[in-house]
Amino acid sequence: MHIEQRGLIYDATSRPPAERIAFLTGLCPLASGEMLASGFVGPAKHSTDGNIRLFRSGGDCSNWRALPARFPTELDGVPGSIAGGEMVETEPGRLLLFTTWFDRSDPDRPMFDAVTEGLWHSRLLYAVSTNNGETWSGWKIVHTPGLTGCAASGPVLRWPDGTIAVCFESYKEFDDPNPGRHGAWIVRSRDGARTFDAPCLIAQDPANRIYYWDERLCATGDNGLTALFWTHDLLEKRDLNVHMRTGRIEANEFVGGPVFDTGLPGQISAPCVLADGRVIGFVVDRGHPGTMTLWASRDGSRTWRPDEALIVHTHAEHAQLSQGAGKENVDFAEYWDDMKKWSFGHPAIRPLDRGRVLVAWYAGAPDCMSLHWAIVAV
Repeated sequence: MHIEQRGLIYDATSRPPAERIAFLTGLCPLASGEMLASGFVGPAKHSTDGNIRLFRSGGDCSNWRALPARFPTELDGVPGSIAGGEMVETEPGRLLLFTTWFDRSDPDRPMFDAVTEGLWHSRLLYAVSTNNGETWSGWKIVHTPGLTGCAASGPVLRWPDGTIAVCFESYKEFDDPNPGRHGAWIVRSRDGARTFDAPCLIAQDPANRIYYWDERLCATGDNGLTALFWTHDLLEKRDLNVHMRTGRIEANEFVGGPVFDTGLPGQISAPCVLADGRVIGFVVDRGHPGTMTLWASRDGSRTWRPDEALIVHTHAEHAQLSQGAGKENVDFAEYWDDMKKWSFGHPAIRPLDRGRVLVAWYAGAPDCMSLHWAIVAV
């Protein structure tokens, strides 16, 4: 593997203070051959005055133009903030954008309650564009009955028959005194988001010891999927290697093998299955130094050869974090505090033609983070 080109989708260094933090990267290929990118831009991560920003590139994926769209942060009269936006094209020119809305009626409330270990109240939302992303409808709600603390996670899946799936996590809400239980889910629509199926569970530890965080999935074949997870052991208070699960959806249930250890060190990881059967993982590793690495497996994800890996980005993290290489026994609350501080991550990957992939991520300093891209021959 080697990098053919690289550059910036959004250069925060030239922006005013209110637009110097960009993160939560997403990519969406279009039938026209163009590519859309997305990210959250504001004065700080999850700020109430930040917004989703969209960018368009032609078929070369090297020159990016900012789109004018902005999205409301208030829902039913309640002040809020929105996370990044993940898009999918359901038919030529018709796009859906999914995000997570957080209740910010108390602007001083932290994202994570250290007492109950719950999160901000949230809803999954989507908007519709019928003109290739130039303008968008108002928000509509994706209902997740029986689940709370929900947050969208990674790209929207689309299968050849037009079925789409929104990936999300569930946990517990801020002031819920009951024990938390994490789950990784999808919710599918077979009619372009006019209706949705009930949520479908992708990964959950019955013992509630292992958390399969920040799922990133890619669609394969006929209702198939490949999933990578940032995996955390609550009892040992440490991250494990990246874990994976593969299978298919049948009658709105996941059918496949168990979650397994890939052997890859890291946290958030984005999969891509190539036409030749190779599995590519774009993996964030917050060691010292931090890296964003493309790994490849030629045998169905059983082995990943280090001599075929490619480090796309090396990062010297300047934020004061509780995590890092060799750190264990990290308090659960400290993870949530660190999430506000990290200055690189959120991998996105999409296949291109001629044996290439497009990858995107955010990186910078704690007070100035940009959106990056690279085209890699694999």
